Amino acid sequence: MSVKKSTPWWLSAPALTLFTALLLVPLLLTAVLSFNAYDPLTGVKAGEFTLEHFQHVFTDDYYYAIFWRTFWISGLVTLICVLVGAPEAYVLSRMGAPWRSILLLVVLAPLLVSVVVRAFGWSLLLGPEGLVNKLFGIGPVKMLYTEIAVVVALVHVMLPFMVIPVWTSLQKLDPGVENAALSLQATPFITLRRIVLPQVLPGILSGSLIVFGLSASAFAIPGLLGGRRLKMVATVVYDEYLHELNWPLGAAIALTLLVANLVVMLSYNRLIEGRYKKALG
Repeated sequence: MSVKKSTPWWLSAPALTLFTALLLVPLLLTAVLSFNAYDPLTGVKAGEFTLEHFQHVFTDDYYYAIFWRTFWISGLVTLICVLVGAPEAYVLSRMGAPWRSILLLVVLAPLLVSVVVRAFGWSLLLGPEGLVNKLFGIGPVKMLYTEIAVVVALVHVMLPFMVIPVWTSLQKLDPGVENAALSLQATPFITLRRIVLPQVLPGILSGSLIVFGLSASAFAIPGLLGGRRLKMVATVVYDEYLHELNWPLGAAIALTLLVANLVVMLSYNRLIEGRYKKALG
């Protein structure tokens, strides 16, 4: 290989090394651990391999319920973020200075606060004596430690990850194209559907993938607002690692979540990309 051809590889070597050390190696070690045998009395049996942990995950209705809850909550959070975040980004992109910068800072402000702090804040708001119950004045309604609390808090945490990609896509859209459509007697709805929406679909796609992936693997919000009974996959993995000390089973659940996440996200990506190409074609 000539020096000219090898230069890109040398330049990218530090990033590739970091990527391998921090992502690929831990994933490989987790995959190996998931096949290790486990004895409740002696712990992990190094050198003894089994498929028992994956068989346990795929044949137990308990884990089916956990995965179903995780994915429907993640899907609902993604849908709400699309319905709220895309119009918010559109309004934000049409605002002038200095309001655009001020509201963009408001959108990004939650990212400056720890997720744990935000979770405790929502626990105070949604508790039996919280502001939400007092505001509606209908007596103590149980919202804390329910799916409602988890969805509300996750939407609050994930919304910036939807707004920013859509807002970035809108920055590439020439406002003159919209004005031209309106001048040709197109209604505002048709302009949004035929002109704006196809242009922002890549931003909606990337934002949806980010929100869904982060929601499905979220730990702090389900752990603090879902409680011990309302479990999601990340909290089950935590329990297996630190409470049950069954590391191979925890690794098997984590890998199953990773593969399921990839299948859902890649399928969604192909579906949206197909519609995007069809809309442009």
